[in-house]
Amino acid sequence: MQGQYDAIIIGAGHNGLVTACYLARAGKKVLVLERRHVVGGACVTEETFPGFKVSTAAYVNSLFRKEIIKELGLHRHGFELLERMPSSFSPFLDGRYLLMGGDAELTRREISKFSTKDAAAYPKYEAMLERVADVLEPTLIQKPPNLLRPRVRDLWRLFKLGWAFRAMGTRMSEAVEVLTGPARNILDRWFESEQLKATLATDAVIGAMASPSMPGTAYVLFHHVMGETNGKRGVWAYVKGGMGSLSNALAAVARSNGADIRTEAVVKQILIKDGRATGVVMANGDEFRAPIVASNADANVTFNKLMDNRALPPEFSEAINRIGYASATLKINVALDRLPSFACLPGHEVGPQHRGTIHICPDQDYIERAYDDAKYGRPSADPILECTLPSAVDPSVAPPGKHLMSMFIQYAPYKLAEGNWDDRKDAFADRCFDILEDYAPGFKSSVIARQVLSPLDIERVYGLTGGNIFQGEMALNQLFFLRPVVGWAGYQTPIRGLYLCGAAAHPGGGVIGAAGWNAARVILGKE
Repeated sequence: MQGQYDAIIIGAGHNGLVTACYLARAGKKVLVLERRHVVGGACVTEETFPGFKVSTAAYVNSLFRKEIIKELGLHRHGFELLERMPSSFSPFLDGRYLLMGGDAELTRREISKFSTKDAAAYPKYEAMLERVADVLEPTLIQKPPNLLRPRVRDLWRLFKLGWAFRAMGTRMSEAVEVLTGPARNILDRWFESEQLKATLATDAVIGAMASPSMPGTAYVLFHHVMGETNGKRGVWAYVKGGMGSLSNALAAVARSNGADIRTEAVVKQILIKDGRATGVVMANGDEFRAPIVASNADANVTFNKLMDNRALPPEFSEAINRIGYASATLKINVALDRLPSFACLPGHEVGPQHRGTIHICPDQDYIERAYDDAKYGRPSADPILECTLPSAVDPSVAPPGKHLMSMFIQYAPYKLAEGNWDDRKDAFADRCFDILEDYAPGFKSSVIARQVLSPLDIERVYGLTGGNIFQGEMALNQLFFLRPVVGWAGYQTPIRGLYLCGAAAHPGGGVIGAAGWNAARVILGKE
């Protein structure tokens, strides 16, 4: 069977759906091909356990661009953000705890329990990050400049960015450090309380094969404060009904504009003729033709698995193969018959300790030791746990009286020195449960069922090379005009008509939508 379209999107992840929405709205005949049974890529809701709506991969939202939400009218299609107040809870074994976010006075009082000096410094720290965000955030929704073949627009954007840095004056060094430096250096300079620093440091390593003392982790930390919820900067939220509600809303907009979205549709090969993409061949032998093909897959999948990379210039292929995909993330989804009761703040009824992200991480050295295991190919003996309980804010995701927990774990290295993840993941999950039991006695007896997704599972299920949730490391050498590789950061590729529209391109990982939006603008000639 053959079909003719104006544009084919490979992968119905949220970025691919954003691209489809804008191309379809522009009058293009669009086909979206998704190999899984559900749209959304890693931004999905699935009934993993009977009656539970599980955000199996991505689990909270803040970074998704407000421009896209407004322009596509996603609220009319069931998309709703539920703020988490407070946003963070860190329990400690000495009986103390730290609540943060949502209310400046609450955050001040809570930090004061550990350090009055830190309580006074924290608003200044936030103001520093906002200054940097004011300079860098506009770049998220721009096509990066081409440093190898700059045009006038590229030079103008570089000039404006440089001028914005210059306007920071002596504070320019803050921005450079945030872009390049270790998170630990920044946190140690600003604060003295290890409890506060550990809570903040977890955001510097989330999804990264790195410790807070390593260069580049400050940007990962900063990356997590650039978003907003309902106009409030830095506030993270649950998507009502699970993360798939965002993807479903995007799919509804795309379909309403005429896009054809097909699931369980496995692309085998991108067709190329005379250096131009002409369509795709499916695993079942079907062919679809289009002069535009946009891949929402990562660069390794796109250029090494979906096409003969001999069609690429050798220097481009070599650069693509230098992209790092190191990952150390494991996800556990858990069905519970009751909320956990923490020893430092007991109670099974919904309380402030249940609404935000629960950080199980006593200090920065704990993170360093956990990373030390991973760098030698061992799962962390004492892993970092980031847990969320979306059902505490959104009862619709669990049956009445039941609850849902998401556990995001560091460090679980993709490459193990001994054994394999299929054999070792349950024992590692048991260790994570034992640690949480220390903080919330009775937790293990509340578990109804669990799903453990190792880095290998993340690669298999979501098509993410190395289990890397960002489609490639968010290191300085793989950001902005260097993502995916220098000279090709503008969503186009050496194959005419072939584009990248996912997190493999600028601005990278996270549920942002900007890569899909930017790619659509490039395809439509608006960039």
